[in-house]
Amino acid sequence: MEAQEWIALLQRHRAIAVIRAPTLALGIDLAEAVAAGGIRLIEITWTSDCPAALITHLRNGLSHCCIGAGTLLHASDMEAAIAAGAQFGFMPHTQPELMQIAQAQGIPAIPGALTPTEIVTAWQAGAPAVKVFPVTALGGAAYLRQLQGPLGHIPLIPTGGVTAANASFFLAAGAIGLGVSTTLFPQVAVEAEDWAAITQRTRDFLASALSIND
Repeated sequence: MEAQEWIALLQRHRAIAVIRAPTLALGIDLAEAVAAGGIRLIEITWTSDCPAALITHLRNGLSHCCIGAGTLLHASDMEAAIAAGAQFGFMPHTQPELMQIAQAQGIPAIPGALTPTEIVTAWQAGAPAVKVFPVTALGGAAYLRQLQGPLGHIPLIPTGGVTAANASFFLAAGAIGLGVSTTLFPQVAVEAEDWAAITQRTRDFLASALSIND
């Protein structure tokens, strides 16, 4: 998937479900639950159990979703994720080597940054968008809004601490999309294997927190 096609998909659906799964089976269940709730972009962190196998499984089983990899720290991580079928890759940092590997394969690679200097550096390195992480550490939506003045031309994706309560504020502040993790997967529901509850929580999140799109 080319970068601009991926950006358009993100702008349409807004939310990326970020899954960190300690077992392969749990990763499959969580991904299927949020997909049933309407999520169309799913990121599997490379810190998950068997992330490559999980990505390959989801590419085959959730063909209507865009499946990517996250927490990619090394060139070998990016290469393995692409080989497994990842359609996009997220990094917590900016490393041109990883971006070049992805770009050579036509895969969007989104680096992580926090300060204005880091964000501009990532953008100038060829990033189609920049993950602002951890965004709540510097003020959340208010920080993102302040960045829009000088950096409004750079597509920003806040991640880390995004919830149903603050998601719409991030979008109103100019975010093109959101990385969403724990708010979709309450521990009680996960421990009870209540996938229907996670599906409903996902529907509620998309209906209320992302209502700015209506």
